[in-house]
Amino acid sequence: MDDTSAQRERMVAEQIAARGIDDAAVLAALRAVPREQFVGARWQAQAYDDTPLPIEDGQTISQPYIVALMLASLRLRPSDRVLEIGAGSGYASALASRIVAHVDAVERHPRLAELARERLARLGHDNVAVHCADGSAGWPAGSPYDAVMVAASGPRVPEPLRRQLADGGRLVMPVESGHGVQRLLLVRREGNAFVESDLGGVMFVPLVGEQGWPDRGEH
Repeated sequence: MDDTSAQRERMVAEQIAARGIDDAAVLAALRAVPREQFVGARWQAQAYDDTPLPIEDGQTISQPYIVALMLASLRLRPSDRVLEIGAGSGYASALASRIVAHVDAVERHPRLAELARERLARLGHDNVAVHCADGSAGWPAGSPYDAVMVAASGPRVPEPLRRQLADGGRLVMPVESGHGVQRLLLVRREGNAFVESDLGGVMFVPLVGEQGWPDRGEH
């Protein structure tokens, strides 16, 4: 086992499984996907630390545990079609692509979108399509989705994302609950009803777009 493989194994055992994540498919994906390939060269030595890390354009790659929690909460299945909002460097899309049939990933920063495409292609994740667009509007052309994963915090769950969920579909997203406090919400569509549950406090970059926060550097 090479050094990075050993680091991934320790990350899964100590940061993920030890905190109660027991979804076998998610754990297998975390063991398989090289997180160091999704951060800049200066941060690769810290790729398996229990922390978010900087990526290009002032954005971040989320803490491994939070990514695992979001993926596990979606109860992904091999036949699922998944929408990711806020693709960033492409790491979460790479993980999801090891589990499901197809991933549409939306990223508003053109440079990040292009770099994510390059990384995913280089590593053989050919069931991921990266789109540069306003993620708060989702990706209607690919809907309905069995699962939606939003890696940015909005004032509410955008209505377009709710509409793009299939019946029985699941959505996980951080939502600001006031005074800068963010809660990670899990939403399940049951016909025309949406059932929400709270997965706990988190901290994400803002969801900027027509259905999110205005692009002013603050909200």
